[in-house]
Amino acid sequence: MTETMQLNTLGEQPPALRIFAKFISYVFHPLFIPVYVFLWLTWRFPIHFDDITPQGLTFKTISVFLNVSFFPAFSVFLLWKLKFIDTIFLRTQKDRIIPYIITMIFYWWLWYLSRTFTDQPDVLKFFYFGIFLNTVFGLVINNFIKISMHAMGAGTILMMMILTLGRYETFLGLDLLIVTFLTGLICTVRLMLNEHSTAEIYTGLIVGILCQLIGYWFAL
Repeated sequence: MTETMQLNTLGEQPPALRIFAKFISYVFHPLFIPVYVFLWLTWRFPIHFDDITPQGLTFKTISVFLNVSFFPAFSVFLLWKLKFIDTIFLRTQKDRIIPYIITMIFYWWLWYLSRTFTDQPDVLKFFYFGIFLNTVFGLVINNFIKISMHAMGAGTILMMMILTLGRYETFLGLDLLIVTFLTGLICTVRLMLNEHSTAEIYTGLIVGILCQLIGYWFAL
């Protein structure tokens, strides 16, 4: 069976299943992954935020959301309204070029600021550097295939959690189990929606994992 036939078969899903797949794709959009990671750290490792007041922590969370989610998403919206891209869903490799560059700038700035963090977990340094690398590798690979951004995000959060648990010598089996399940689910729904080939999914997953490993080696 060819890659095209596989995609067509996976795309022929019942309406309810496709609605579920779209819901998962929206909730676990790669732009939201850094926010989820930050919230998970505040929940599981609150001791590393002891030097921040509750109001300060709220401000930090909003700041992360603005830099990694809102501003990149708003930039894509403006690009669409100005007719620089065909759709906000970035379904073509051409549409993804400028958004990659814009997101890269925001992620680089967040990592640059994180180098002086003294009141937040040090794992954020490698995490932010890793997601910055995601945009770099994603932009390069985008010249050849439409690498899955969702799969990159899934690989990122999975490897980030593994490295963080190792860094702090903590085992949170349920958390790891849930994230592993979600990683598989995210990749599966992208195939169900006929958005990517299996090669594009696996490439995204591998890139997300590798970028976190490189970030851990370089930033810590």
